[in-house]
Amino acid sequence: MDILRPVRTFDRFQQRHRGLAIPMAVLKKFSDDGGGQLAAMVTYYAFLSLFPLLLVMVTVLGFVLQGDAGAAQSIENSVLAQFPVIGDYIKVHALTGHIGALVIGVLISLWGGLGITNAIQNSFAQIWAVPRKDRPDFLQWRLKGLGLILSLGGLFIVSTAVSGLVTGLGGPWVKVGAIVISLLVNFTLFLCAFRFMTPATIGTSRLWIGVVTASVLWVILQLVGGIYINHVYRHASSVYSQFALVIALLIWLRLGAQVTLYSAEINTVLSRRLWPRTLIGDPEEPADQRTLAALAKVEERHDIEQVDVSFENGDEAQNSVSAAPRRVISSGQEQSPPSAGQP
Repeated sequence: MDILRPVRTFDRFQQRHRGLAIPMAVLKKFSDDGGGQLAAMVTYYAFLSLFPLLLVMVTVLGFVLQGDAGAAQSIENSVLAQFPVIGDYIKVHALTGHIGALVIGVLISLWGGLGITNAIQNSFAQIWAVPRKDRPDFLQWRLKGLGLILSLGGLFIVSTAVSGLVTGLGGPWVKVGAIVISLLVNFTLFLCAFRFMTPATIGTSRLWIGVVTASVLWVILQLVGGIYINHVYRHASSVYSQFALVIALLIWLRLGAQVTLYSAEINTVLSRRLWPRTLIGDPEEPADQRTLAALAKVEERHDIEQVDVSFENGDEAQNSVSAAPRRVISSGQEQSPPSAGQP
């Protein structure tokens, strides 16, 4: 009795239907790339970097606003509302004190906060199968991360101003305007993040679908995640409430990391036509072999190093005949086997 027969039947079915083959290819590639480990790494650095970056933001805004209560309220309603529960505990105040100490504190917090940008850049490089020898160096990664943070800071300022205008209108337009602003902010945020964090060799035109997907999913995650975190936090005992908040926040960050990485996988699968994929058995489909060959080339670490990947056909694998034809894939491109008269 073949207990895997239903799985094989589904595998053959999804390969013949594009509407199902593409989602399955995204799931398969996420697994091939070690997406679970990448998401865990992003979550870890997001948790460590979140509070330093928020500290930088409130510190800078404290100087800029100089006690403007109306502007501070708009920021708390628009920017800090992006973070369920914890946004309620972060307030913008006018800051005083020694300017030198504050500048040093901001720079240290900013340096620590760059951990999340480095983690996302590494994850995107893995998803796009960029060889290690072609990835940015230590300084370039941090400069790109700093560029992203500055861009998002400017975005938050603009969204705060627009949010203040919509709130001033009053009436039923407030809720509609809030949803529209949230979608626009998320879209611009993910567009900046995907462009800065994706290797420069990947064109912006190949990122749009993932950006739109991430924007919509992030709005859903904010709604559902906010309800979940509030539920966990409010039903926890006074002794364990802080631990419950941390655990719920980690879960929310993990879901956010997976949303981001899955959206990046969608871009890769669609732009490189990495479907249909084989879900069970040998990687016989061309998309399987292109994906695995590209993953092998990720390990190239020096300019003089060249990794070539070959896939044995069924006869060679069964009979172990070394002279049997093979398909050689280099740089993710399939090449025909040499003819008898070629060396």
